[in-house]
Amino acid sequence: MERFAKRGVALVAAGLAGTLAIAGCSGQSLEGGSDKAADGQITLKVNFWGDMGLDKLKAAYEKDHPNVKIVLNSGEYNAQHEDLQKKLVAGSGAPDISAVDEGFIVQFRGQSDKFVNLLDKGAASYEPKYLPWKWQQSMSADKKQIGLGTDVGGLAMCYRTDLFKAAGLPTDRESVSKLWPTWDDFIATGKKYVAATDKKFVDSGTNMFNPVLAQQPQGFYDESEALQMDVGPKVAFDVSMKAIEAGLSANLASFQPNWDQGFKKDQFATLACPAWMLGHIQDTAPEQKGKWDIAAIPGGGGNWGGSWWTIPSQGKNTDEAYKFVEWMVQPAQQIEVFKTVGNLPSQPALYKDAAVLDYKKEFMSNAPTGQIFAATAEGLKPQYLGKKNGPTRVAVENVITRVQQGSLKPEAAWPEAVKAAQKAATS
Repeated sequence: MERFAKRGVALVAAGLAGTLAIAGCSGQSLEGGSDKAADGQITLKVNFWGDMGLDKLKAAYEKDHPNVKIVLNSGEYNAQHEDLQKKLVAGSGAPDISAVDEGFIVQFRGQSDKFVNLLDKGAASYEPKYLPWKWQQSMSADKKQIGLGTDVGGLAMCYRTDLFKAAGLPTDRESVSKLWPTWDDFIATGKKYVAATDKKFVDSGTNMFNPVLAQQPQGFYDESEALQMDVGPKVAFDVSMKAIEAGLSANLASFQPNWDQGFKKDQFATLACPAWMLGHIQDTAPEQKGKWDIAAIPGGGGNWGGSWWTIPSQGKNTDEAYKFVEWMVQPAQQIEVFKTVGNLPSQPALYKDAAVLDYKKEFMSNAPTGQIFAATAEGLKPQYLGKKNGPTRVAVENVITRVQQGSLKPEAAWPEAVKAAQKAATS
């Protein structure tokens, strides 16, 4: 989420954090479309999920662009992507700007005619500033660029130091990292934690499945779009089943109200953490400041998430939309988002910027998040995710959730997962 200034785009000065006011709004209707009033006032609707650090940026942009009103609409992750697809097919109702996650980017880049080709707006100059694979992931087969990258999701493991201490486990991040070089070691540590506390160790089996899958050479699909369930997905599924059968999972569905309550009620002690997860933890349980820290992820490496800003071509104010997107990906704004919610920029030049490299997240026990996540990003080897990756992932997660809820036995779960994935792949 960074971008160097171009064509006179104004940069927010180094004192940005001191001058930005929180003025966002979220949870609005999924209805999209842009508006331009008779007095020249332009409304840009921006759809995304979670917390992408936009509240602080909104006021600054509106202050410098008094003719533009930014309407922020944060919704549920899957619902936002599903709604975008429906509005693209309908030909109307899409937002002016939509975030698209890596799990859905192949699906949408295959519909490049429904998005503004950002190369037509002058975006080619940004290519050398991005991680090469990040730039290519949003490039269509017909060489249209549908998005500018926001962030990457290099992996670590977040953990509660106070809960670890109560369980008799080490609490400093170096010692904790040594507990689990492998996922089997992680599960063994979890068993010790559960035995000592009678509490659950992880939030969800799905949040075991996703990071393990992200570490595999092969995801759900190969580059011919053939489903490959017996490769990476089988490895990740088996790990999630081991964790559930060992009694480690609090059986909470991610990004749902009971998951948020799980944070507040100390229902789990660890959470697989791509960089963007830090903001969610901080927003959900602000009273836990200083009780979280960050260790290495078992198995090492992997990328989970990371998004792009896209502009549906049906919008009436695509030029103004691009100006806002371009402004959001400038270095000052990207660094501000990193400091606010933890999202790691996808431009490697910023990994060497002192504002990132020297930054320590006070909420996360002063963990050096810039160093931790910059190191993971530079070594990433992303998977090919496939056009149906998003729906397939949801289908498999639903099977894991059934196991957690007790309606499906673990030994019967894999055939059900394969069947669900095959249905998603052909629908």
